[in-house]
Amino acid sequence: KKEKERVAQGKKGRGDTRRQIIRVGAKRFIEDGYTKTTMKRISRELDLSPGNITFYFPTKEHLLAVLLDEMFDFQSLMIERALSEEKDGILVYGAELAVIVGMCAEDAVLREFFLSAYTSPHTLDLIRKKNTEQTRMLFGGFCESFSEEDWVTAEALASGLEYGVITSCEKNAALSPLLRKALHAILALYGVPEALRARYAERVLSLDYRALGRRILAEFRAYLDRINQTET
Repeated sequence: KKEKERVAQGKKGRGDTRRQIIRVGAKRFIEDGYTKTTMKRISRELDLSPGNITFYFPTKEHLLAVLLDEMFDFQSLMIERALSEEKDGILVYGAELAVIVGMCAEDAVLREFFLSAYTSPHTLDLIRKKNTEQTRMLFGGFCESFSEEDWVTAEALASGLEYGVITSCEKNAALSPLLRKALHAILALYGVPEALRARYAERVLSLDYRALGRRILAEFRAYLDRINQTET
């Protein structure tokens, strides 16, 4: 019995340490930027050895992937709630891109965070995997003849378009033309008819996606603060 308790306690301790690394890494990435944040700084803040950090996350990219996954899930939930009356998955899909672009235009640190995610092979693979699962569900009816290779190719092109829009957006940039072209191009990859593409693009652009992005970012930061207060 004592041995079982010791093993259980050890597993709990490992889980606690992993969560602490995630919460501190998340806070630093969002507040200070991905590039400026180092694993050494995270280890100092937690009073852990660098080896202890790399036991859980071999590289900074592995930690970024976990945070990105959490942030995408948080964002999707918030957008679905905001558009609850619409009940339209394709509209939510387009709104997710618009919100990311809006947040990146408002916040240079967050823009660097997302650009890092799209340029790291480890996190780009995560983005493409999650997006492919989503697009299969949303566009399967338009892409009945798609092979596995077709889905992979479409997502590679779509993620390239997403990266291009994020790269081009700045606080004073005209985002609507960029988003309109990107949305048209992405929906075309999945066989959505032109008239329907135009309708979806206009519906997405009619949203106050900048304001929604600011709200989501503020609530995500508040969420991180609540975790910090609970676990410290």
